[in-house]
Amino acid sequence: MPYSRDNMIMNSDLENTTLDQLTSAVSEKFAWKWDEISIADQPFKLAVASDPDAMLIDACERQDAGEEGVIDPFWATTWRAAAGLDRFLDQVEIKDTPVLELGCGTGHAGIAAMLRGAQVTLTDGVDDPLLLVRMSVWEQRDQCTIQRLRFGIDKIEDQSFPIILGSDVTYLRQLWPELDVCLRQHLAPGGQVLLSDPYRFIANEFREWIQKHDWLYTEHKIELADDPEHPIRIMQLTDAR
Repeated sequence: MPYSRDNMIMNSDLENTTLDQLTSAVSEKFAWKWDEISIADQPFKLAVASDPDAMLIDACERQDAGEEGVIDPFWATTWRAAAGLDRFLDQVEIKDTPVLELGCGTGHAGIAAMLRGAQVTLTDGVDDPLLLVRMSVWEQRDQCTIQRLRFGIDKIEDQSFPIILGSDVTYLRQLWPELDVCLRQHLAPGGQVLLSDPYRFIANEFREWIQKHDWLYTEHKIELADDPEHPIRIMQLTDAR
């Protein structure tokens, strides 16, 4: 099924929506499935795209044809960086803490915080993944807020967060200034940012760049059982100003 060109189902339209109605709306947009994985050391059913590779190919073909505004659906895959961030949260006091996840994609990292007792706001720059996340956290929706948030463009008013999460959000250099703005806008005084990546070379560049923008940087290594030889890097940031 082609990647949907209509990325909007407004929050106001979802306030009185049932799970069946939401499921039907998502099914009209793209193929999806339930995927049971381990999050926070417990089984969890995650709503995910059925064929993310086909969605990416479709997006690339439309881009090659000259169509404007087509966004690569990288959100459709659950990346190992999210699993590494999930594991790192075992070391973080997070219960009853407001947590913001940026670029949530399938929502793995934010859901990991939620299952550990946090009050979580899950965000992404496009709407399609947020529909799947709504389905995933349907039974825990009182513990979650889900909304669109584009780095440097949108802002959550009248709220800041002691913990901000992001997995694989540093892979585009052109987004770093906007990410910096977004972190400044939403991090509570004394708070921390936790970003994860699979030791991409570009994230090495980000490490140098972000420290020049008044952030204190600490790096952690997380090994995952599925592939211990390829660990996940956790980049811990605190405001140095």
